[in-house]
Amino acid sequence: MIEISLRKIGLSEGEIKVYMALLNLGASPVNRIHEKTGIERRNIYDILNKLVERGLVSYITENKRKSYGISHPNKIVGYIEEKKHDLEKSKQEVSKDIPYLIEKFNSKKVEINAEVYRGDEGIKAVWEDMLNYKEIHWIGSGRYVPKRFPYFFDNWNRRRIKKKIRFINLIRYELKKEVKPLALEKLKFLPKEFSGNPTVICTYGNKVVNFLYGENLFAFLIESKELADNYRKYHKYLWNKIAKT
Repeated sequence: MIEISLRKIGLSEGEIKVYMALLNLGASPVNRIHEKTGIERRNIYDILNKLVERGLVSYITENKRKSYGISHPNKIVGYIEEKKHDLEKSKQEVSKDIPYLIEKFNSKKVEINAEVYRGDEGIKAVWEDMLNYKEIHWIGSGRYVPKRFPYFFDNWNRRRIKKKIRFINLIRYELKKEVKPLALEKLKFLPKEFSGNPTVICTYGNKVVNFLYGENLFAFLIESKELADNYRKYHKYLWNKIAKT
């Protein structure tokens, strides 16, 4: 049972009910979650906030109305990996449920999708999602995650290399003297005019993510083939015409 697996990784009964409701409903506002679970609305908001902080749920605001949906189920595996010294046995059990979760997740996806992530776990959830794709393009990278979450990044990067996922990285000018390429990474440096606030654009698959790595961590993800293709064109132009080795 998926509920048992979710319980094993530390979710409360209320969190499990809300997560399962979103798994079956797809992206939904609070009133639909309330109808599905019977949980009082004020409690649903608290539960959703906890799930968002864990990176297991994201939300989008459209026409001043929030809709919530589950993050890619591989986030659960990453969540366990980071705490594997306590949860190695649980990882094996939960992993059996991942194919079903992914099937349900994909069945509820729309052609153009937007998601909001915030906080430490929200950022990590997006990075976990990247591991499902073979190539990642960056504009304005500052090595923010390796510096801020070194243990998480080391674990994540080992899995990236094992899967042979490539980085094509346009890095900030000020890091030119200190940054060396990682395994399976090509990098060039942007002019200093591109430096400023700690923001990064990442493109992988059909997804484009705007990261804000300031005091408050934030990521806005849009899933659209047309948009992703255009951002790869912008990246190619910067790589060939503007950036330097």
